[in-house]
Amino acid sequence: MAQLFPSIEPYAHGLLDVGDGNQVYWEASGNPAGKAALCVHGGPGSGSRPGNRRLFDPEVHRIVLFDQRGCGRSLPHASDPAVGLDHNTTGHLVADMERLREHLGIERWLLYGGSWGSTLILAYAERYPERVSEIVIAGVTMTRPEETDWLYHGVGRLLPGPWEQFRDALPEDRRRGNLVGAYNRLLNSPDAEVRAGAAKAWCAWEDAVIAHEALGSPGQYSGKPDKAMMAFVRICAHYFANNAWLEDGQLLRDAHRLTGIPAVLIHGRLDLASPLRSAWELAKEWPDAELKVITEAGHTGSAVMQETILDAIARFAGRPGPASQG
Repeated sequence: MAQLFPSIEPYAHGLLDVGDGNQVYWEASGNPAGKAALCVHGGPGSGSRPGNRRLFDPEVHRIVLFDQRGCGRSLPHASDPAVGLDHNTTGHLVADMERLREHLGIERWLLYGGSWGSTLILAYAERYPERVSEIVIAGVTMTRPEETDWLYHGVGRLLPGPWEQFRDALPEDRRRGNLVGAYNRLLNSPDAEVRAGAAKAWCAWEDAVIAHEALGSPGQYSGKPDKAMMAFVRICAHYFANNAWLEDGQLLRDAHRLTGIPAVLIHGRLDLASPLRSAWELAKEWPDAELKVITEAGHTGSAVMQETILDAIARFAGRPGPASQG
């Protein structure tokens, strides 16, 4: 059985000026001359997870983590209501990834991530396919309107009690129609108590969804520190209220641009937050992608999903190709 690698610390880190007053935190660990791999975190707004370093052989890989705009250790932090989000869009994040690649002198890199990270990986790879060596995704999303509607409206049919609490945390005149848009407005309220209440209600709903999955992890969202929670929810609502600035079906339509990039798409059959359909549809349009469905896993994964991720990364570790510019 594949095992996680030992914990390691970065050998380099910094803040990269990406313009618009934003500085993106990045770090590199493992082998500086190794095969480059970028971990793309979810959320949006969750921040990077140091534990992801352990998915990669530190003797083989140059492991790069970064915090997307407004979250984690990036500056300014979206927990501050004075920090505007006008320059925090999918297009900006794609450009940040490319600027980071150039800054680190990397020719091509493997992309790993899941959930929202999946959407960002696909957007980047379709924009810069020549810069991507392989892709490993655990939890496929494309942030289509139908996917967002499912997570914040449709799945409420399975969890009517928690969903009604999510809805009823809004003012009565905002409980019909687009709940995400209504939350987005509350999270930018000048009233700190209104913002905090909206963030807690949002996270309670997110927790309810994953807690009812097989092997779910209760409290994953509500357990965030206050500042991290506010940045996460504020950025999430901002992106989902704007359909991530992607045309409906754009990433699936442009999947032909991924031709030649080998990939493993790993998805839990019991994923309530992001049903299997999106992974299935993407795999049909991407001949170089192999879909692996994990029977017992939901959105938060399982031991078998972790082993499948490790196996996919190990398989690609042996593929030839330059990791850095000479």
